[in-house]
Amino acid sequence: MPVATTAIDEILERLTRLHPKKIDMSLARMERALASLGHPEKALPPVIHVAGTNGKGSTSAFARAFLEASGKKVHVYTSPHLVRFHERYRLGAEGGGRLVDDETLADVLLEMERLNAGDPITQFEITTLAGFVLFSRHPADALILEVGMGGRLDATNVIDRPAVSVITSVSMDHADYLGDTIPKIAAEKAGILKRGRPCVVSRQTPEAMAVIEAMAERTRSRLSVSGLDWFAREENGRFVYQDDDGLIDAPPPKLIGRHQFENAGTALAAVKTAGFKVSEADVVRGLANVRWPARLQRLAGGKIAAALPADSEIWLDGGHNPGGGEVLAEAIRGMNARSPRPLVMLCGMLSTKDPRGFLEHFRDLSPDILTVPFTYPVALTAEALSEAAGSIGLVARPTKSLASALSEVAAKYGEARPRVLITGTLYLAGEVLAFDGWQPD
Repeated sequence: MPVATTAIDEILERLTRLHPKKIDMSLARMERALASLGHPEKALPPVIHVAGTNGKGSTSAFARAFLEASGKKVHVYTSPHLVRFHERYRLGAEGGGRLVDDETLADVLLEMERLNAGDPITQFEITTLAGFVLFSRHPADALILEVGMGGRLDATNVIDRPAVSVITSVSMDHADYLGDTIPKIAAEKAGILKRGRPCVVSRQTPEAMAVIEAMAERTRSRLSVSGLDWFAREENGRFVYQDDDGLIDAPPPKLIGRHQFENAGTALAAVKTAGFKVSEADVVRGLANVRWPARLQRLAGGKIAAALPADSEIWLDGGHNPGGGEVLAEAIRGMNARSPRPLVMLCGMLSTKDPRGFLEHFRDLSPDILTVPFTYPVALTAEALSEAAGSIGLVARPTKSLASALSEVAAKYGEARPRVLITGTLYLAGEVLAFDGWQPD
């Protein structure tokens, strides 16, 4: 019988207690554990290693979609999860991958717990070890490996010869761990570059690009850079990609927002640089089939839609830093240009983030903001987030819960058909999806 999800939660709780800190960035514990396991990281399929501040999850999703469209079996490791911890591990299979099942996940987590024998190790490190073991035991054609935080000292950065490294957009985030300037953060991201191995780079600010180029020179890594070596853009609503192999003109990505054209291009450049053959027909299928929840995800037909006025337009996005706020606000402006609606934002954020930096990009949209509490140890209170919004001239009011926020919107807007954006953190997004009855697949 499969092990119940509650049993997995109990294992994870024990693993959390193995280290006094939630985050303690170092590779020493990973290297020790990998040696005792016989180095499963050296028995993995070709690795596409993805770092970046914004866009790395979407880029990973596009890479998976393109590879699966070409008939490849693809493992994927991502974080954080939205509803169930299983979402972090996708095992490659014919016709498309599947999330790891309860019994397999519980077994490998217990194996890691026994092997570690109580030594200090963070939960992310030991669950990353579990991923390496899972992926090494199940044959596949590729592994898309998403960095958890930063890059240089991230638990995933024990791969010494990736098929390709990828650096998506670099901006301010996790300043307490990665540094308080763009060059410092870019240096942490560029820490995934390996000697002699290629790296695909999304569009960057000049200061971030200078750091990445310097690291590439030190590691003798060949860079493939957006806007120089390959080009991805939206043109008349279509996805246009060009590199030395020619031009692809395809329907737009299923994921919403102009920033997703760049993410799709980054993924395509990475897949090709890693040595995989992808036809134009594969690209078209991948763009149509890509899935990545809580990234401008349209919610319709669930409990959220039922609680709001009829014909409300509801979007969910886990954006949480200034760079994420910028591209999200741009996407909303594009929606307004096609179909104007009053904008209502249900917002929750972590206390470790920059709420003013995130929200300031929405000021010209004059949103009606309701701040929402959610369950997480460092969640910003609805009152504190409301005050932060007010300090930059936005109208915001705190609510007691997601349900009460939905009730307020329903009472205020009636037949006004608002555009409702639920945003600020993936942790709130996870609670919203759980409330709505969504299950990962």
